[in-house]
Amino acid sequence: MKRRVVVFGLSVTSSWGNGHATTYRGLLRELAARGHEVVFVERDVPWYAENRDLAHPEFCELVLYRSLEELAELRPLDGADFAIVGSYVPQGVEVGDWVLQNARCPVAFYDIDTPVTLAKLEREDYEYLHPRQIARYDMYLSFTGGPTLRRLERDFGSPSARPLYCSFDPDLYYPEPRRKLYDLGYMGTYSDDRQPPLEALMLEAAREYPEGRFIVAGPQYPERIEWPVNVGRIEHLPPSEHRAFYNQQRFTLNITRADMIKAGWSPSVRLFEAAACGIPIISDAWEGMDEFFTVGWEIMVSRSATETLDILKNTSDWERVEMGLRARDRALTQHTAAHRAETLESYAESSLVRYSTTLL
Repeated sequence: MKRRVVVFGLSVTSSWGNGHATTYRGLLRELAARGHEVVFVERDVPWYAENRDLAHPEFCELVLYRSLEELAELRPLDGADFAIVGSYVPQGVEVGDWVLQNARCPVAFYDIDTPVTLAKLEREDYEYLHPRQIARYDMYLSFTGGPTLRRLERDFGSPSARPLYCSFDPDLYYPEPRRKLYDLGYMGTYSDDRQPPLEALMLEAAREYPEGRFIVAGPQYPERIEWPVNVGRIEHLPPSEHRAFYNQQRFTLNITRADMIKAGWSPSVRLFEAAACGIPIISDAWEGMDEFFTVGWEIMVSRSATETLDILKNTSDWERVEMGLRARDRALTQHTAAHRAETLESYAESSLVRYSTTLL
């Protein structure tokens, strides 16, 4: 059945400095392909307005607003069958309250940053979600699975916490013949908690392997960082260039934020993108990884520069290529945006049944 789905998210128009945009783009495109009417509601802020790489998405109606007052005037919830409020939305608590008060349909909270969110709540940092709201949302859709879902229901009163992991678009991410310019690459915005593992797993390895070629792509890295001479830098890489970036690497590095390692079951979108390109992944270790890729068969784990170098130097080209292809097969059968859209559709229908029952 065709539904009108209204999503209040951080950004779909700009991928600058955030991983939300690519997730929303794939998910909403697939919802539209399944026949649904999709609306994306985004706060019009200067840093995204100046860096829009998808200013006019064809797969959804775009609503830009500059204030809560303007949001109310635009009435984006009119006719909605299912509404979603995402994490890191500016003034997210106020936006969430407004949606919960005005929606005449089930409302879900979509947390692309679940472990970070819960850590913020423990510090009483209510930047975009307040604990009192969790029980009011009909569903808590989480990038993190495992025990975190039970915690959301048990400790915060969520009536239904369900995993909605990140994904990739197979039309955008696939193997292509390119010269391998780098032995190991990494893509990610700077964060304080990701920098130590980047230092340990890549930069130290680069210092010990001067003939190796390394690359780091991502914005907001402080000038104080001392980059080894064999580590290249790209300040910002738009999604249109991600596939080429992956395909120029022999291996790619995945680094997980500290709160997500603690929670486990928190795959990153970069993990699936790289796998889709058939590029073998070296990842830091976290619980639940085997739910997504089999360690040692579809993905490699490193805990030190020594282990990183052992993989780079002692993995044959045949082993490297085969591992990449196995990861790609796993990604194509379980982790595409179409898989996630189908999952979300089933969640929404279940939520609509419960919502209708309460109105009787």
